[in-house]
Amino acid sequence: MFDPAPTPPYPYTGTPEPHPLLAPVLGLIGSWRGRGQGQYPTLDGDFAYAQEVTFSHDGRPFLHYEARAWLIDTEDAPVRPAARESGWWRVQPEGRVEALITQPTGIAEVLVGQVVDGAVELATHAVAGTPTAKRVDATGRRYTLADDGTLTFSHDMAAVGQPLQHHLSARLRRAEVLRP
Repeated sequence: MFDPAPTPPYPYTGTPEPHPLLAPVLGLIGSWRGRGQGQYPTLDGDFAYAQEVTFSHDGRPFLHYEARAWLIDTEDAPVRPAARESGWWRVQPEGRVEALITQPTGIAEVLVGQVVDGAVELATHAVAGTPTAKRVDATGRRYTLADDGTLTFSHDMAAVGQPLQHHLSARLRRAEVLRP
């Protein structure tokens, strides 16, 4: 006999009031879309990509983070899927941030950082990989809310024997606001 699960006690009825610890990152909440450029010494050349990033919350002191990217050609037409990642940003007192980000390529990053003047700066605390994942030693990320309402993103990486260096940058515009 099938015993169905009970109805969830916390139904989704829209975005609840944000936790007070989220105050320094409230401007990030929503979906963002835009274009970027990438490069890395182990790749065949520079590349253009489009990206969508979404930050959401459920009233507790953390953000759910999701990002996906796809390569684009010179006409902005999609070429193929690229990076995808998901995780959680745990916001602490005094604007400290602890981020957990996983990627389908077998990489899990733990980053720590700070929110200062509309920018979130994150650096590697630990990186773990599955047995078949490419080696990643360190990353650094910066998310900045600009005065013109855009979100800029930059990503540095030390991987596959290369030192920490610039890998990605993008400029995103708000696509949707997720607020009560």
